Amino acid sequence: MTTRHVVVGVDGSVVAVRALDLAADEAALRTTTLEIVYAVPDLDEAWPVLASAASRVAHRHPGLPVVTLPAEGHPAAVLAERGREAALTVVARRSPVGLAGTVFGSVSRRLATHAHGPLLVVRGDSPPHLHNEVLLVLDAEDDADPAAYAIHEAGLRSAELRIIRAPAHRYPASAPVPRRRSEASASHVVPAGDVLVGQGERYPRVHRETQDAGPASTQALLEATRTADLVVIGCRPGPGGHGRHLGSGTRTLLNRAHCPVLVVTAGQESTTPSPT
Repeated sequence: MTTRHVVVGVDGSVVAVRALDLAADEAALRTTTLEIVYAVPDLDEAWPVLASAASRVAHRHPGLPVVTLPAEGHPAAVLAERGREAALTVVARRSPVGLAGTVFGSVSRRLATHAHGPLLVVRGDSPPHLHNEVLLVLDAEDDADPAAYAIHEAGLRSAELRIIRAPAHRYPASAPVPRRRSEASASHVVPAGDVLVGQGERYPRVHRETQDAGPASTQALLEATRTADLVVIGCRPGPGGHGRHLGSGTRTLLNRAHCPVLVVTAGQESTTPSPT
């Protein structure tokens, strides 16, 4: 068993059940404990929801260790604190209204900017994907941590790892220059070998494939999430090391991705994947 658990927030809603199911799957995959948290003004209101959630997990994953926790406070603040030492924090978000939908003001948005470790955001109307593929989207300047986390996730699932660069990404002057495939693709695709140096040996069963995204566009990025079970993207710490700075690629994926989005902060100790 690992010492770092998986945390999930619930509130009795349908979209929260989607997050609960995925969090239980992730805890089972990591052979660790699932902590179910419900933040409410009155703690007495939490127990029926928590009991129902625990019963659902027990039915789907018999034997999985489960801890239920009622808490007072804003859900985003509570989950950020509970996830400080967790391997993963899982939260649901409601679907945006139209293409201009946003998660600003929601629990998932606040948690995305204040979580201390890896955060998995699940859209409520997104059905489980079974494509056996993990997608790594390179967005931040320091992509080493997201890359390591993505190959770790692909290794857990014995899945293929596909790599694509977000349209807004720009290389720092010291970064390796991508190998040229063609004028159209060279500026949009990063070879796996340049990003995952030394990581492949840890998970030799992972098949890494670098996918041409075509012309850099938001639509190309979103289309790539249709055939993924999970998309991993990095972000940078906020000013003074407080919070997170979400790049344009991260914000786009949190709003409109067709699969769960795992946000990893570069350079944080809590980003290191838990041993299994």
